[in-house]
Amino acid sequence: MEGKYINVHQDLINACLNGDRNAQFRIYKLYYKAMYNTSLRIVNDTAEAEDIMQESFLDAFERLHSYTGEGSFGSWLKRIVINRSLDYLRKCKETVYIDEVAYELLDNVEEDREEEIQCRVAEIRMAITQLSDEYRVVLSLFLLEGYDHEEIAQILNISNQLSRTRYSRARQKLIGLLKQNSYNKMFSTN
Repeated sequence: MEGKYINVHQDLINACLNGDRNAQFRIYKLYYKAMYNTSLRIVNDTAEAEDIMQESFLDAFERLHSYTGEGSFGSWLKRIVINRSLDYLRKCKETVYIDEVAYELLDNVEEDREEEIQCRVAEIRMAITQLSDEYRVVLSLFLLEGYDHEEIAQILNISNQLSRTRYSRARQKLIGLLKQNSYNKMFSTN
């Protein structure tokens, strides 16, 4: 059986549980950049990502008593940030951009082709904007956040199989869009 996770910041967490504002600020300083970047990759809006990150910390400090220590504090906090980010998407149906996916899809590219890479990244970014929210979110959680399909299924309240299916279809759709865009570019007139 799995035991409790021994958190390197447990003293700070305990101090936060006792209402120590200084400890809360120190926890915030330790995790805010990672949590902001997580939200930004999902919502693609700097102001919203900042708000989501701030609200997530407030939620975390209010619900700190529910942190059981069965995983790292960072992963518990990240889950809060991801859920808030997904809630924002559900409310606003905003577009999610996943710039880093480009590097996942561009295998074996030589360094001296940087300009070509940048052009390709822009194409991939544009193609990703054409994916549905469901596809973009699963792609983001799997490729960028490193969640496995079981975790994604729990986060999105879907089945493990549906997570795998959406990821597979998102990749297929993205590749198809990239091929179509390349074809259109080849035959378009200036």
